Amino acid sequence: MKIRTALLITTAAGLAVAGATAGSAQTTGTTSSAGAHKPVHHKKPVHRKVAAAPSAQAQLLAQVKALQEEVSSLRSEVDSQKSVQTAVAARVDTTESALQTTQTQVQAVQQQISVAQPLTTAQVDNQIATAIDKEHHNTKLYFKGITITPGGFLELAGIGRQNFEGADIASNFSIPFPNNRPSHVAEGRFSARQSRLSFLAQGNPNKDTTLSMYGEFDFLGGAQTANSNESNSFNPRIRVLYGTIDWNRGSYGLHVLAGQNWSLVTMQSNGISPRSEVTPPQIDAQYIPGFAWARQPGVRVTADFLDHKLWIAASAENPQTTFGGTVPAFVTNNAPAGSGFDSANTLSLNHIPDFIGKVAYEADLAGHHLHLEGFGIARSFDAHFNGGSNTSAQGYGYGGSVNLQVIPGILDAQASGFGGQGIGRYGSAGLPDVTFSADGHIHPIQETMFLTGLTLHATKMLDLYAFAGQEQEDRQVLSNGTFGVGLPTANNAGCFTEGGTCAGNTRRIRQLTGGFWQKIYQGSYGRAQVGVQYSYTQRELFEGVGGMPQVGESMGLVSFRYYPF
Repeated sequence: MKIRTALLITTAAGLAVAGATAGSAQTTGTTSSAGAHKPVHHKKPVHRKVAAAPSAQAQLLAQVKALQEEVSSLRSEVDSQKSVQTAVAARVDTTESALQTTQTQVQAVQQQISVAQPLTTAQVDNQIATAIDKEHHNTKLYFKGITITPGGFLELAGIGRQNFEGADIASNFSIPFPNNRPSHVAEGRFSARQSRLSFLAQGNPNKDTTLSMYGEFDFLGGAQTANSNESNSFNPRIRVLYGTIDWNRGSYGLHVLAGQNWSLVTMQSNGISPRSEVTPPQIDAQYIPGFAWARQPGVRVTADFLDHKLWIAASAENPQTTFGGTVPAFVTNNAPAGSGFDSANTLSLNHIPDFIGKVAYEADLAGHHLHLEGFGIARSFDAHFNGGSNTSAQGYGYGGSVNLQVIPGILDAQASGFGGQGIGRYGSAGLPDVTFSADGHIHPIQETMFLTGLTLHATKMLDLYAFAGQEQEDRQVLSNGTFGVGLPTANNAGCFTEGGTCAGNTRRIRQLTGGFWQKIYQGSYGRAQVGVQYSYTQRELFEGVGGMPQVGESMGLVSFRYYPF
């Protein structure tokens, strides 16, 4: 390429010199080299038309320009070839580097192979069995793009009580006094009714939206035909059954829940997310006095902010009222259950749902997970004056809880409190919400409840727990001491006499409980565990005639559970 360029430049220069020499010869052609004068003959001029030809200089200039353009094109071609050569060289360097890395890896693997012992037939069989086991024990099912996660457990529980209550796995914390004749006999029974089945179905219409349906069922329903005489044919019942829509927008989200679920007053451990409720870990299906909860139909809207650390929720939930004290004869406060309900039950006269608002905050304190929440509730109570108008009253409550990983993975602590007027049915002890005055007006009862507990994860297979809880109501004396709860005139003189009179209302119920769960198997075939719980419950009446009596009861429960999913 360089030789061709040089030849073109040399040719252009030669043509330029030749052109200049020819022009000089034409100018000096009329004079001889000796300078002598020859005779000049004048001839008649002949006029001819000759086409004008470009001068030799112009031709040379055009040729030079063409050569310069070709030189420029050749230089561009040279530069392009240099770029290609540079790229090829860089690619070669990269390939050589990758080849060197691969050779190093191959040498390392060869060294490992040379050191490692060959697998025995048993080891090969074990690896194959493990792979097959993992494939056959997938925890989820898939159907038309929907992920289905089964859950639940089988339980056989044994219950022993100091005093006969006539209760199954869910204890009646209104401990009977000795005036109740059956209470002189201890109680013992087996129960499989807390066994549970559940499923979670989830789908994603798009990357930001999740649709879910969750159901959980046990066998603690008891129709009139259900008994322990022979077949023990108890009814399945809904614990929770709801659907959710979750919109995730990165650092914040919006969530809607509709159906039957744990009430918003129930303590949670992860924001305000369903299925994160923190229930005490004991065997007793009625939990512990002081634990605030309900499972009921309703609708809930939740939003989370600050990268899912701050949560705000509001719900409208199914209303129901429990009554204490004497109901005036001219007042109708409930009615026999109608279609869809057991006719042996009654329903309170409610028409406005319970409204609950809640705020929760998540924090990480040097690796210690902290969950804080506070909530408020507004309620409405109704009754009817026979032959006249209606009467109503409003109740309210407020509470909060804290859940802390004291030692991550080892020790968890929780505490909660709830107070207000007309909140009795939200406590495990089930104290009344309201009472009546002589004129038939409704009066919400002031109540407080609290719960605190520790759970120790002693090993990967053993959990120990200890809890204490209490629910207590204030005296509500109305109409000159003739109506209300906690009347000083109530006759408590016969509470400790078999068949005696014990008319006082319950003032306080409290409990201490502790126990453990020991896993006996945990692996790809599920989990099997045994649990033991002991509790001491104390019931105290308002002071009346005969004093302020209280009675205690010891209960022991054992459980075997198998979680196959």
